[in-house]
Amino acid sequence: MQGYKRDEASSEVVAFGDSKPRLNIRPKYQREFVYKDKQQEAVVDTILKGFPLNTMYWVKNEASAEYEFEVLDGRQRSISICEYFIGEFAFDGLNFHNLPTDKQEDFLNYELNIYLCEGKDSEKLEWFRVINIAGEKLTEQELRNAIYASRWLSDAKLKFSKNNCLCEQKAKKYLKGSSIRQDFLETAIAWIVGKREDKKICEYMAKNAKDSKNADGLWSYFSAVIEWVEMKFSTYRKEMQGLEWGFLYNTYKDEELDSKELEERIARLMQDSEVQSKKGIYEYVLSGKEKFLNLRTFDENTKRELYEKQGGKCANAKCPQKDKIFELKEMEADHIIPWSNGGKTIKENAQLLCR
Repeated sequence: MQGYKRDEASSEVVAFGDSKPRLNIRPKYQREFVYKDKQQEAVVDTILKGFPLNTMYWVKNEASAEYEFEVLDGRQRSISICEYFIGEFAFDGLNFHNLPTDKQEDFLNYELNIYLCEGKDSEKLEWFRVINIAGEKLTEQELRNAIYASRWLSDAKLKFSKNNCLCEQKAKKYLKGSSIRQDFLETAIAWIVGKREDKKICEYMAKNAKDSKNADGLWSYFSAVIEWVEMKFSTYRKEMQGLEWGFLYNTYKDEELDSKELEERIARLMQDSEVQSKKGIYEYVLSGKEKFLNLRTFDENTKRELYEKQGGKCANAKCPQKDKIFELKEMEADHIIPWSNGGKTIKENAQLLCR
């Protein structure tokens, strides 16, 4: 315990050795979650009674790193120990310096159970996932941040991961999740790599952690996406929140889309009772694929009535098995006049066809 001090520049508690700082207790990728008083006191009580604390995990850094080690898991326990030692809080009415000498010695000689993690970035990420099984779990992006800490990531977090950050100011109404839980940063990276896939996101972060000093490229791309959305879809609706706008931008940004025509189509579709997924309207007007609309389907009663009326035969006159009597489960209800031509999902516009 006798190697801890408060860093005046960062107000962080760090451990130090004779040559260079050995342990970074508060690496910058960690969340600013702090133990409550009772949790801190429980840590001290455990140590003073000589009971074991759960295993802590440290990462052994490369020789060129500022610190020899950094805390991967066990940060709050470590901070609680250090802050009690330097007099930041009392337990059972006593600060550390008020303890009897033998109790001080017991505290200082208490042995922590430390597991040292060494290996490649992918291995470190897997360790973090494995140990992140209790308490307030980290999100996938918070786990990635633990591995790819860098100047680039620090700048990216300033833009995407703070309350009232640039991303929140510009695009919060288009995004789902929370900036401080790294949802916005994960979304921006997924968009720029073109896929919400862990491997792709990790590759992008690893490359930028190595080669980039700031996240201007990511911010420039993200800004272009939001500006395109606002230019092409001039009327904001709540259904626009949470759509994968970056993927749509990547696919359709070079097409000649008239914002007035898009708005007229969207307004009509919003009023169409056949459209069950209003959110899917935006992808539909861009792609033309009806699957995004989740159009109304005929209910089971209507299907049964049609089956009896048709005698179990397919309504398609060109069906190669037109004389066969099918089972109901072998048939599907179909619009006689397609929805795209104004047909409604009503019994009068329905027929059963064999699959």
